[in-house]
Parts: sequence; structure tokens; C-alpha cells
Amino acid sequence: MTVLAQNNTIETTIKAIDVTRLTITLADGKTYQVPAEFNFNGLTVGEKVSVSYSLVDGKRVIDDLDVED
Repeated sequence: MTVLAQNNTIETTIKAIDVTRLTITLADGKTYQVPAEFNFNGLTVGEKVSVSYSLVDGKRVIDDLDVED
């Protein structure tokens, strides 16, 4: 199995949060996977964020998420 990774950064807002599936959907309508140890505390829908993510096997995996002021 080949794993291809590409790193990207976007600034956007949170559209939906799914703690059970460990995903965040952003304003672009795309779903992003977060690591199992990700802390959802304090994140709310509509919040502005800066997200760094990698494309791994066609999935968007969040590497870093920062809340914007």
C-alpha cells in the first residue's frame, strides 16, 4: 500500500463537529479527520479556524488546528 501525503493550510469556519466519528466539517463542505487524542473542548460551529491538514490516501487528516481571533 502506498501512502501519499500532501500538506495544506486553510482559514475557514467550522460547519459541523462529530465527536463520535472524530471529524470536523468545514465551510468548504469537506470533512476532515482528527486524531483519536484530539480535544474538541471549546470548539463551536461557526468558529473561525486555521487548519493544516495532509491528504493521506484520499482522506483529509488534520495535523494542526488553531482558533482565529
